[in-house]
Amino acid sequence: MTKADLTPACIEDFLDHLWMEHGLSPNTVSAYRSDIARFGRFLAGRDRDYLSADASDLRDFCAADAGFSARTRARRVSALRRLYGYFLREALVDDDPTRGLESPAIGRRLPKTLSEVDVDALLAAPSQVTPLGQRDRAMLEVLYATGLRVSELVNLELAQVNLRQGVVRVTGKGGKERLVPLGETAQAALDTYLEAGRDELARRGSVAVFPGRGGRAMTRQTFWHLIKKYARQAGISTPLSPH
Repeated sequence: MTKADLTPACIEDFLDHLWMEHGLSPNTVSAYRSDIARFGRFLAGRDRDYLSADASDLRDFCAADAGFSARTRARRVSALRRLYGYFLREALVDDDPTRGLESPAIGRRLPKTLSEVDVDALLAAPSQVTPLGQRDRAMLEVLYATGLRVSELVNLELAQVNLRQGVVRVTGKGGKERLVPLGETAQAALDTYLEAGRDELARRGSVAVFPGRGGRAMTRQTFWHLIKKYARQAGISTPLSPH
């Protein structure tokens, strides 16, 4: 997808991405479709579009929603954040205009997410004294720090990792390449795993950073089973997915 291709069909690609990659319900995706279309009409009234919108456009749009419930306004903020996160991932914009956007307080969090305590418990669940535990801890830390798609994480190859610079190089849809910062914690976990654990798991000549059974790249399904296993170990009862 290019900047010239931002048509209604491309917005549908984004919504399909929400359903397939993030597992959102059809009702939620339908609500997001309505929210994004509403925002598009708002921008058209200013002779602007999604890609030229800036932080002031988003603030004004959200301010115009003051008469709606906090839950509806929070959902619209969530829709905009996901939309511009997608644009960033696809290299359609250089900056995220939703960065300073505040979501209204509501009685219950929308959508359900793990608490900071739960996240810490999940990340700490894998044992650090076994190669498998080191691999799984590194995967969880990298996923949490970078926001990679699960498919990008499990298919990561050694040539894509630059620990000296602290980044991973990922090729997304349409062959677009991006550099994603790891952060200190994820970088340390990945460094420990690559130094101490990976050689015992990988086949000779394997390029997979996170080999699964038989030394081949892990599947998304296998990683999902690992997520559930470590959630049980951490005592987490909140329903969750890799996203």
